[in-house]
Amino acid sequence: MPGLTIQSSSTIRVLEHYSAEAFLAVSYPTLRKHERSSNIIVAHALKKVTAEAALTGCQFVTQSEVTLHAPSSDELGDSLWLTVWSTSPQGILELELVLACHRVGQHELPVFLWATQHKMLSSPQWLAPRVSALADRLASCVPPTRVFSVFGMTALVKAFSRCWTSLTGFEVEPDPFYLAYFTCCTKETLTESKADLPFGHVIRRGVISDVEDIARLGKGFADDSIHFPLTIELARDEARELVSKGQIWLYEVSGAVAAICAVTRSSMNVSAITKVYTCPKWRRLGFAEHLVRDVTRRLLDSGKESVVLYVGHENSARRVYHRVGFVGLSGKPDERAEGVEDALELGFIGTNRGHW
Repeated sequence: MPGLTIQSSSTIRVLEHYSAEAFLAVSYPTLRKHERSSNIIVAHALKKVTAEAALTGCQFVTQSEVTLHAPSSDELGDSLWLTVWSTSPQGILELELVLACHRVGQHELPVFLWATQHKMLSSPQWLAPRVSALADRLASCVPPTRVFSVFGMTALVKAFSRCWTSLTGFEVEPDPFYLAYFTCCTKETLTESKADLPFGHVIRRGVISDVEDIARLGKGFADDSIHFPLTIELARDEARELVSKGQIWLYEVSGAVAAICAVTRSSMNVSAITKVYTCPKWRRLGFAEHLVRDVTRRLLDSGKESVVLYVGHENSARRVYHRVGFVGLSGKPDERAEGVEDALELGFIGTNRGHW
């Protein structure tokens, strides 16, 4: 099967995939079973395949059909996926970890990590050999300066970062880039608004004439992160792309754009809200809550089973998302365990900083 290279220990195999087709051909059955939690992995991959393949899955195998064959070598393009597999005593192949390394336009993205068996991440005996094999393989594929940050489930990111520092000598930045919760909203949890939009207020999809306003707010969103600021030129490029793909919604007050909400990662049954920002002078007026609820409802009404997002541990937007119906954000320990994952991004000192 083209696009795979195998490195194996006794029961663990690490594979390289240099195209989305090659990656999805073997991983899609597992990703589809965990479509919500794998959103950051599967949505990026589906952007790179044909619409027919993405919509039907007809070019991807079923779990029972997965076989791993050594391919001819491929050169690294704008994406690389590494997958970690184990083989049971019965000879059944099981996908356990995924690493994704992408470039989008001019931007290198963080390295994304995902695991199928969340409960196993608490076991050092299970995690250590798999993460070590993954780090070794990544080091043979990309320059260590390319790995400016790693994002994913907290336990997985911490274990990988320790291995990466030991392997490459690049130390972790003193402060995490991002501490976040991964949460979701469904038709069952979505709440109704307690009030209609005020007169003169409109929620609509962005159009080309909105690019300057979207760029201004998009730059504000990026500038809130000290790690990934945007120039206004790059913010305009991003705004044009969001408009051209129909991925940006606006909250408008008497003709002025007060808030934005972007949806940039979608798969068959799941979409992710990836950017919400309100102009400072319009904050604390409930605009973001109206906008997020409206966009979430549109997505669910279009056939999505759930809408997901990441929100920072200390971000006051947690309260907004909780009121809309995103689960596990009330602060109650008993709710935190249901439908919410803990996510972490760690950066590395001395690397070539990208953006996302």
